Amino acid sequence: MSTIHPEGWPVLRYFIILLVSLSLGACVDRTVSEVVPSAMNVGTPETIFASTTRAREADGSYGFRRGETLKFLETTVSVPPTHTPGTLRFSYANPNPRKEFVLADVTELDGPQGLHKHLRGQDDVTIFVHGYNSTQTETIFRAAQLTHDIGLPGSTLVYSWPSRATGYGYAYDLDSMLFARDGLEQTIRELKAMGVKRVILVAHSMGGALAMEMMRQTELQEPGWANRNIDGVVLISPDLDLDLFRSQMKRIDNPPDPFIVMVSQKDKILNISGRLRGTDEGQRLGNISSIDSLKEFPISVIDTTAFNSDAASSHFVAATSPALLSILNSLRRVNNTFGREDRPAIDILVPPTERNPDGATEIVLTETGQAQVSSP
Repeated sequence: MSTIHPEGWPVLRYFIILLVSLSLGACVDRTVSEVVPSAMNVGTPETIFASTTRAREADGSYGFRRGETLKFLETTVSVPPTHTPGTLRFSYANPNPRKEFVLADVTELDGPQGLHKHLRGQDDVTIFVHGYNSTQTETIFRAAQLTHDIGLPGSTLVYSWPSRATGYGYAYDLDSMLFARDGLEQTIRELKAMGVKRVILVAHSMGGALAMEMMRQTELQEPGWANRNIDGVVLISPDLDLDLFRSQMKRIDNPPDPFIVMVSQKDKILNISGRLRGTDEGQRLGNISSIDSLKEFPISVIDTTAFNSDAASSHFVAATSPALLSILNSLRRVNNTFGREDRPAIDILVPPTERNPDGATEIVLTETGQAQVSSP
Protein backbone atom coordinates (compact mmCIF):
# COMPACT_ATOMS: atom_id res chain seq x y z
CA MET A 1 0.00 0.00 0.00
CA SER A 2 1.47 3.34 -1.04
CA THR A 3 1.64 6.26 1.34
CA ILE A 4 2.03 9.98 0.89
CA HIS A 5 5.18 11.48 2.33
CA PRO A 6 4.39 14.16 4.94
CA GLU A 7 6.05 16.80 2.76
CA GLY A 8 3.52 16.01 0.04
CA TRP A 9 0.49 16.81 2.16
CA PRO A 10 0.54 20.62 1.60
CA VAL A 11 0.52 20.20 -2.20
CA LEU A 12 -2.22 17.56 -1.99
CA ARG A 13 -4.26 19.83 0.24
CA TYR A 14 -3.99 22.75 -2.21
CA PHE A 15 -4.93 20.44 -5.09
CA ILE A 16 -8.04 19.24 -3.24
CA ILE A 17 -9.04 22.80 -2.34
CA LEU A 18 -8.62 23.86 -5.98
CA LEU A 19 -10.83 21.03 -7.24
CA VAL A 20 -13.52 21.71 -4.65
CA SER A 21 -13.53 25.48 -5.16
CA LEU A 22 -13.72 25.21 -8.95
CA SER A 23 -16.07 22.21 -9.19
CA LEU A 24 -19.02 23.59 -7.26
CA GLY A 25 -22.12 22.79 -9.24
CA ALA A 26 -20.42 19.89 -11.04
CA CYS A 27 -23.63 17.90 -10.84
CA VAL A 28 -25.35 20.56 -12.98
CA ASP A 29 -25.23 20.39 -16.78
CA ARG A 30 -23.46 23.67 -17.46
CA THR A 31 -23.71 23.28 -21.22
CA VAL A 32 -27.45 24.01 -21.13
CA SER A 33 -28.18 27.43 -22.61
CA GLU A 34 -31.92 27.92 -22.52
CA VAL A 35 -33.05 30.82 -24.73
CA VAL A 36 -36.12 32.73 -23.54
CA PRO A 37 -37.17 35.44 -26.08
CA SER A 38 -39.87 36.80 -23.77
CA ALA A 39 -37.18 37.82 -21.24
CA MET A 40 -36.55 40.96 -23.33
CA ASN A 41 -39.94 42.22 -22.17
CA VAL A 42 -38.86 41.89 -18.53
CA GLY A 43 -35.23 42.94 -18.15
CA THR A 44 -32.82 45.40 -19.74
CA PRO A 45 -31.37 44.03 -23.00
CA GLU A 46 -27.61 44.00 -23.53
CA THR A 47 -26.21 42.99 -26.91
CA ILE A 48 -23.06 40.88 -26.66
CA PHE A 49 -21.28 39.72 -29.79
CA ALA A 50 -19.04 36.66 -29.76
CA SER A 51 -16.31 35.08 -31.80
CA THR A 52 -15.55 31.49 -30.88
CA THR A 53 -13.19 28.64 -31.62
CA ARG A 54 -15.52 26.19 -29.91
CA ALA A 55 -17.00 23.51 -32.15
CA ARG A 56 -20.75 23.67 -32.72
CA GLU A 57 -22.55 20.61 -31.38
CA ALA A 58 -25.51 18.81 -33.02
CA ASP A 59 -27.93 20.61 -30.69
CA GLY A 60 -26.58 24.01 -31.76
CA SER A 61 -24.61 24.67 -28.57
CA TYR A 62 -20.90 25.46 -28.35
CA GLY A 63 -19.15 23.20 -25.86
CA PHE A 64 -15.55 22.31 -25.09
CA ARG A 65 -14.54 20.68 -28.37
CA ARG A 66 -12.16 22.67 -30.55
CA GLY A 67 -13.48 23.95 -33.86
CA GLU A 68 -11.58 24.28 -37.11
CA THR A 69 -13.05 27.66 -38.05
CA LEU A 70 -13.82 30.88 -36.23
CA LYS A 71 -17.55 31.52 -35.85
CA PHE A 72 -19.37 34.75 -34.99
CA LEU A 73 -22.55 35.25 -32.97
CA GLU A 74 -24.90 38.00 -31.88
CA THR A 75 -26.58 37.43 -28.53
CA THR A 76 -29.03 39.38 -26.43
CA VAL A 77 -28.91 39.08 -22.64
CA SER A 78 -31.75 40.21 -20.41
CA VAL A 79 -30.42 41.88 -17.26
CA PRO A 80 -33.01 41.41 -14.49
CA PRO A 81 -34.73 44.48 -12.98
CA THR A 82 -33.55 43.36 -9.52
CA HIS A 83 -29.88 43.29 -10.54
CA THR A 84 -27.38 45.03 -8.27
CA PRO A 85 -23.82 45.90 -9.44
CA GLY A 86 -21.26 43.16 -8.90
CA THR A 87 -23.75 40.28 -8.82
CA LEU A 88 -24.41 37.66 -11.47
CA ARG A 89 -27.40 35.41 -10.90
CA PHE A 90 -28.47 32.89 -13.55
CA SER A 91 -29.83 29.36 -13.87
CA TYR A 92 -28.95 26.53 -16.21
CA ALA A 93 -32.62 25.53 -16.53
CA ASN A 94 -35.95 27.33 -16.11
CA PRO A 95 -34.39 30.80 -15.65
CA ASN A 96 -36.41 33.55 -14.01
CA PRO A 97 -35.94 36.79 -16.00
CA ARG A 98 -37.21 38.88 -13.08
CA LYS A 99 -34.33 37.76 -10.88
CA GLU A 100 -31.71 36.26 -13.19
CA PHE A 101 -29.65 36.95 -16.29
CA VAL A 102 -31.29 35.18 -19.22
CA LEU A 103 -30.30 34.55 -22.84
CA ALA A 104 -33.06 36.14 -24.89
CA ASP A 105 -31.59 35.53 -28.33
CA VAL A 106 -28.63 33.78 -29.99
CA THR A 107 -28.00 34.25 -33.71
CA GLU A 108 -25.07 32.74 -35.60
CA LEU A 109 -23.81 35.31 -38.08
CA ASP A 110 -22.75 34.64 -41.64
CA GLY A 111 -19.02 34.63 -40.99
CA PRO A 112 -17.01 37.86 -40.69
CA GLN A 113 -19.36 39.49 -43.21
CA GLY A 114 -22.23 39.10 -40.77
CA LEU A 115 -20.21 40.78 -38.02
CA HIS A 116 -19.25 43.59 -40.41
CA LYS A 117 -22.91 44.55 -40.80
CA HIS A 118 -23.15 45.27 -37.07
CA LEU A 119 -19.73 46.69 -36.16
CA ARG A 120 -18.44 48.38 -39.33
CA GLY A 121 -17.02 51.81 -38.47
CA GLN A 122 -17.66 51.55 -34.71
CA ASP A 123 -15.62 53.83 -32.48
CA ASP A 124 -15.04 51.28 -29.70
CA VAL A 125 -15.19 47.50 -29.35
CA THR A 126 -14.16 45.84 -26.10
CA ILE A 127 -13.07 42.22 -26.43
CA PHE A 128 -13.55 40.18 -23.26
CA VAL A 129 -11.43 37.00 -22.99
CA HIS A 130 -12.56 34.57 -20.30
CA GLY A 131 -10.45 32.33 -18.10
CA TYR A 132 -10.28 28.68 -17.07
CA ASN A 133 -13.37 26.56 -16.32
CA SER A 134 -15.86 28.67 -18.30
CA THR A 135 -18.77 27.86 -20.57
CA GLN A 136 -19.70 30.13 -23.44
CA THR A 137 -22.99 31.22 -21.89
CA GLU A 138 -21.40 31.98 -18.52
CA THR A 139 -18.85 34.17 -20.26
CA ILE A 140 -21.54 36.01 -22.21
CA PHE A 141 -23.43 36.65 -18.97
CA ARG A 142 -20.28 38.00 -17.29
CA ALA A 143 -19.57 40.30 -20.23
CA ALA A 144 -23.17 41.55 -20.12
CA GLN A 145 -22.87 42.20 -16.38
CA LEU A 146 -19.65 44.20 -16.79
CA THR A 147 -21.04 46.13 -19.76
CA HIS A 148 -24.20 46.97 -17.80
CA ASP A 149 -22.50 47.82 -14.49
CA ILE A 150 -19.71 49.98 -15.91
CA GLY A 151 -21.49 51.29 -18.98
CA LEU A 152 -18.75 50.33 -21.41
CA PRO A 153 -18.71 52.53 -24.53
CA GLY A 154 -19.36 51.07 -27.97
CA SER A 155 -19.90 47.33 -28.36
CA THR A 156 -18.76 44.31 -26.35
CA LEU A 157 -17.49 41.13 -27.98
CA VAL A 158 -16.62 37.92 -26.14
CA TYR A 159 -13.79 35.79 -27.45
CA SER A 160 -14.94 32.33 -26.39
CA TRP A 161 -12.19 29.73 -26.48
CA PRO A 162 -12.87 26.00 -25.89
CA SER A 163 -12.59 25.59 -22.13
CA ARG A 164 -13.50 22.17 -20.75
CA ALA A 165 -15.57 23.98 -18.10
CA THR A 166 -14.78 21.54 -15.31
CA GLY A 167 -12.66 21.83 -12.19
CA TYR A 168 -10.45 18.97 -13.35
CA GLY A 169 -9.96 20.32 -16.88
CA TYR A 170 -7.00 22.61 -16.16
CA ALA A 171 -4.57 20.73 -18.43
CA TYR A 172 -7.12 20.62 -21.27
CA ASP A 173 -7.73 24.34 -20.85
CA LEU A 174 -4.01 25.10 -21.01
CA ASP A 175 -3.82 23.35 -24.39
CA SER A 176 -7.04 25.03 -25.57
CA MET A 177 -5.69 28.43 -24.54
CA LEU A 178 -2.68 27.94 -26.81
CA PHE A 179 -4.88 26.51 -29.56
CA ALA A 180 -7.03 29.67 -29.42
CA ARG A 181 -4.26 32.19 -30.12
CA ASP A 182 -4.87 32.35 -33.87
CA GLY A 183 -8.60 32.89 -33.42
CA LEU A 184 -8.07 35.88 -31.13
CA GLU A 185 -5.60 37.39 -33.58
CA GLN A 186 -8.05 36.84 -36.44
CA THR A 187 -10.85 38.47 -34.43
CA ILE A 188 -8.82 41.64 -33.92
CA ARG A 189 -7.75 41.70 -37.57
CA GLU A 190 -11.39 41.41 -38.67
CA LEU A 191 -12.46 44.29 -36.40
CA LYS A 192 -9.71 46.59 -37.67
CA ALA A 193 -10.43 45.60 -41.29
CA MET A 194 -14.04 46.73 -40.88
CA GLY A 195 -12.95 50.15 -39.63
CA VAL A 196 -13.32 49.83 -35.85
CA LYS A 197 -11.34 52.78 -34.47
CA ARG A 198 -10.42 51.48 -31.03
CA VAL A 199 -10.11 47.86 -29.88
CA ILE A 200 -9.70 47.31 -26.14
CA LEU A 201 -8.58 43.87 -24.96
CA VAL A 202 -9.82 42.82 -21.50
CA ALA A 203 -8.70 39.37 -20.33
CA HIS A 204 -9.36 37.50 -17.09
CA SER A 205 -7.25 34.81 -15.39
CA MET A 206 -5.99 32.24 -17.95
CA GLY A 207 -7.41 34.54 -20.63
CA GLY A 208 -4.55 36.89 -19.73
CA ALA A 209 -2.07 34.19 -20.73
CA LEU A 210 -3.95 33.81 -24.02
CA ALA A 211 -3.86 37.55 -24.68
CA MET A 212 -0.12 37.71 -24.00
CA GLU A 213 0.65 34.68 -26.16
CA MET A 214 -1.40 36.13 -29.01
CA MET A 215 0.43 39.46 -28.85
CA ARG A 216 3.80 37.73 -28.64
CA GLN A 217 3.17 35.67 -31.77
CA THR A 218 2.01 38.67 -33.78
CA GLU A 219 5.06 40.66 -32.71
CA LEU A 220 7.35 37.90 -33.98
CA GLN A 221 5.66 38.17 -37.37
CA GLU A 222 5.06 41.93 -37.50
CA PRO A 223 6.97 44.03 -34.95
CA GLY A 224 4.74 46.82 -33.62
CA TRP A 225 1.51 45.00 -34.54
CA ALA A 226 0.03 45.06 -31.02
CA ASN A 227 0.42 48.81 -30.59
CA ARG A 228 -0.99 49.53 -34.07
CA ASN A 229 -4.08 47.36 -33.63
CA ILE A 230 -4.88 47.31 -29.91
CA ASP A 231 -5.70 50.58 -28.15
CA GLY A 232 -5.57 49.29 -24.60
CA VAL A 233 -4.96 46.08 -22.67
CA VAL A 234 -6.42 45.19 -19.26
CA LEU A 235 -5.30 41.95 -17.64
CA ILE A 236 -7.55 41.12 -14.67
CA SER A 237 -6.16 38.65 -12.11
CA PRO A 238 -3.87 37.09 -14.75
CA ASP A 239 -3.02 33.44 -14.01
CA LEU A 240 0.42 33.85 -15.47
CA ASP A 241 3.95 33.06 -14.32
CA LEU A 242 5.91 36.23 -13.60
CA ASP A 243 9.02 35.11 -15.49
CA LEU A 244 6.88 34.06 -18.46
CA PHE A 245 5.16 37.47 -18.50
CA ARG A 246 8.54 39.22 -18.50
CA SER A 247 9.67 37.05 -21.42
CA GLN A 248 6.49 37.86 -23.36
CA MET A 249 6.76 41.61 -22.70
CA LYS A 250 10.33 41.66 -23.98
CA ARG A 251 9.03 40.44 -27.35
CA ILE A 252 6.37 43.14 -27.65
CA ASP A 253 7.75 46.23 -29.33
CA ASN A 254 6.08 49.34 -27.90
CA PRO A 255 3.14 47.69 -25.98
CA PRO A 256 -0.41 49.06 -26.33
CA ASP A 257 -1.06 52.15 -24.20
CA PRO A 258 -2.61 51.97 -21.68
CA PHE A 259 -1.43 48.53 -20.57
CA ILE A 260 -3.01 47.70 -17.22
CA VAL A 261 -2.59 44.72 -14.89
CA MET A 262 -5.18 44.48 -12.10
CA VAL A 263 -3.97 42.50 -9.09
CA SER A 264 -5.14 41.49 -5.63
CA GLN A 265 -2.84 40.11 -2.96
CA LYS A 266 -5.80 38.22 -1.48
CA ASP A 267 -6.62 36.24 -4.64
CA LYS A 268 -7.22 32.75 -3.22
CA ILE A 269 -7.33 30.93 -6.57
CA LEU A 270 -4.03 32.39 -7.76
CA ASN A 271 -2.44 31.61 -4.42
CA ILE A 272 -3.39 27.95 -4.87
CA SER A 273 -2.36 27.97 -8.53
CA GLY A 274 1.06 29.33 -7.63
CA ARG A 275 1.67 26.87 -4.81
CA LEU A 276 0.75 23.95 -7.05
CA ARG A 277 3.53 25.13 -9.36
CA GLY A 278 6.02 25.38 -6.51
CA THR A 279 6.49 29.16 -6.68
CA ASP A 280 7.39 31.08 -3.54
CA GLU A 281 4.34 32.02 -1.48
CA GLY A 282 2.00 31.11 -4.34
CA GLN A 283 2.90 34.13 -6.46
CA ARG A 284 1.40 34.67 -9.92
CA LEU A 285 1.26 37.90 -11.92
CA GLY A 286 -2.27 38.56 -10.66
CA ASN A 287 -1.36 38.54 -6.96
CA ILE A 288 2.11 40.10 -6.86
CA SER A 289 3.01 42.19 -3.82
CA SER A 290 5.75 44.23 -5.52
CA ILE A 291 6.31 45.59 -9.01
CA ASP A 292 10.09 45.72 -8.71
CA SER A 293 10.53 42.88 -11.22
CA LEU A 294 8.32 44.75 -13.72
CA LYS A 295 9.96 48.16 -13.42
CA GLU A 296 11.40 48.09 -16.95
CA PHE A 297 8.01 47.77 -18.69
CA PRO A 298 5.65 50.70 -19.52
CA ILE A 299 2.63 49.27 -17.70
CA SER A 300 0.34 50.29 -14.87
CA VAL A 301 -0.28 47.78 -12.07
CA ILE A 302 -3.50 48.50 -10.18
CA ASP A 303 -3.74 46.92 -6.73
CA THR A 304 -7.41 46.23 -5.88
CA THR A 305 -6.72 44.37 -2.61
CA ALA A 306 -8.66 46.98 -0.61
CA PHE A 307 -11.88 45.95 -2.40
CA ASN A 308 -11.56 42.24 -1.68
CA SER A 309 -13.82 42.38 1.38
CA ASP A 310 -16.99 43.31 -0.53
CA ALA A 311 -16.21 41.29 -3.67
CA ALA A 312 -18.13 38.07 -4.32
CA SER A 313 -14.97 36.56 -5.85
CA SER A 314 -11.40 37.26 -4.72
CA HIS A 315 -10.33 36.05 -8.18
CA PHE A 316 -12.48 38.61 -10.02
CA VAL A 317 -12.60 41.69 -7.80
CA ALA A 318 -12.97 44.03 -10.79
CA ALA A 319 -16.31 42.43 -11.71
CA THR A 320 -17.72 41.47 -8.31
CA SER A 321 -16.89 44.38 -5.99
CA PRO A 322 -19.84 46.84 -5.92
CA ALA A 323 -17.59 49.58 -4.52
CA LEU A 324 -14.96 49.23 -7.25
CA LEU A 325 -17.60 48.98 -9.98
CA SER A 326 -19.14 52.20 -8.70
CA ILE A 327 -15.79 53.96 -9.06
CA LEU A 328 -15.24 52.60 -12.58
CA ASN A 329 -18.75 53.68 -13.57
CA SER A 330 -18.10 57.16 -12.20
CA LEU A 331 -14.94 57.44 -14.26
CA ARG A 332 -16.86 56.50 -17.38
CA ARG A 333 -19.50 59.16 -16.64
CA VAL A 334 -16.80 61.79 -16.03
CA ASN A 335 -15.32 60.96 -19.43
CA ASN A 336 -18.70 61.35 -21.11
CA THR A 337 -19.62 64.55 -19.27
CA PHE A 338 -16.44 66.35 -20.27
CA GLY A 339 -16.31 65.02 -23.79
CA ARG A 340 -13.42 62.66 -23.13
CA GLU A 341 -14.96 59.55 -24.64
CA ASP A 342 -11.76 58.92 -26.55
CA ARG A 343 -9.68 58.85 -23.39
CA PRO A 344 -9.31 55.68 -21.30
CA ALA A 345 -10.63 55.78 -17.74
CA ILE A 346 -7.12 55.30 -16.40
CA ASP A 347 -6.26 58.81 -17.65
CA ILE A 348 -8.88 60.24 -15.29
CA LEU A 349 -7.92 58.05 -12.34
CA VAL A 350 -4.18 58.61 -12.78
CA PRO A 351 -3.19 61.25 -15.35
CA PRO A 352 -0.32 60.29 -17.68
CA THR A 353 1.79 63.03 -16.08
CA GLU A 354 1.76 61.09 -12.80
CA ARG A 355 2.93 57.83 -14.36
CA ASN A 356 6.50 56.67 -14.65
CA PRO A 357 7.49 57.39 -18.29
CA ASP A 358 10.42 55.00 -18.08
CA GLY A 359 8.71 51.92 -16.68
CA ALA A 360 6.04 50.45 -14.45
CA THR A 361 3.70 52.50 -12.29
CA GLU A 362 2.01 51.05 -9.21
CA ILE A 363 -1.48 52.33 -8.43
CA VAL A 364 -2.94 51.25 -5.10
CA LEU A 365 -6.68 51.91 -4.94
CA THR A 366 -8.22 52.69 -1.57
CA GLU A 367 -11.81 52.06 -0.54
CA THR A 368 -12.52 55.80 -0.86
CA GLY A 369 -11.55 55.69 -4.54
CA GLN A 370 -8.27 57.53 -4.06
CA ALA A 371 -5.20 56.34 -5.93
CA GLN A 372 -1.76 56.15 -4.38
CA VAL A 373 0.77 56.30 -7.20
CA SER A 374 4.37 55.16 -6.97
CA SER A 375 7.18 53.72 -9.11
CA PRO A 376 9.90 51.19 -8.23
